[in-house]
Amino acid sequence: MTQGEDARIGLRERKKRETRVSLSQATIRLCVERGWDDVTVEDIADAANVSVRTFRNYFSGKAEAIAAGHLERMLRIADTLRARPAAEPLWDSVLHAVLVQFAQGDEAGARSAQDQRWRDGLRLMLAEPALQGEVVKANAAAQEVLAEAVAERTGTDAAREVYPKLVAAVIGAGSAVAVEHCLRADPPTPLVPVLRDVFDRLAAGLPTP
Repeated sequence: MTQGEDARIGLRERKKRETRVSLSQATIRLCVERGWDDVTVEDIADAANVSVRTFRNYFSGKAEAIAAGHLERMLRIADTLRARPAAEPLWDSVLHAVLVQFAQGDEAGARSAQDQRWRDGLRLMLAEPALQGEVVKANAAAQEVLAEAVAERTGTDAAREVYPKLVAAVIGAGSAVAVEHCLRADPPTPLVPVLRDVFDRLAAGLPTP
């Protein structure tokens, strides 16, 4: 394969990823704003400026599209983790990678901590039974990718050793706890400081308060 062919494949894959993200974000926004039952695939395709056929090429339905947003964020965290300086302590790198992605103010970020209607809608969407199975699958895929990134940084083997898998699971769990805390906090609590607190505690070994 020539260098030009490599570049074309890379561009094509990047565009596919961008389309997946756009469809996922449109699905989340509409479901939060209107409610799960009041959003159709046609609505999502129209909001994302694509055809229904294009949506179906990427996702089987709303649940898979929403779960893809979580997976995409974890993929970006893994990419950022790989790009951090090699000499940087692992948990410093993890904290930076997590904060970079959650600080962008997307569907589970700053907006959700400050807009009560958005928070309420997001909680209802996340409680939708149809979404649970897809979230489980997305979590499994995310942990596999995160474990590989951790293994690369620590010189461990994601297929044979527990450590990278454990760190990957902790990254996912810590992020989820922070988001859930902010969605239920009264008064509203910004997400980034909570994420920082969560991962600082993890880095310290979870000492008893």
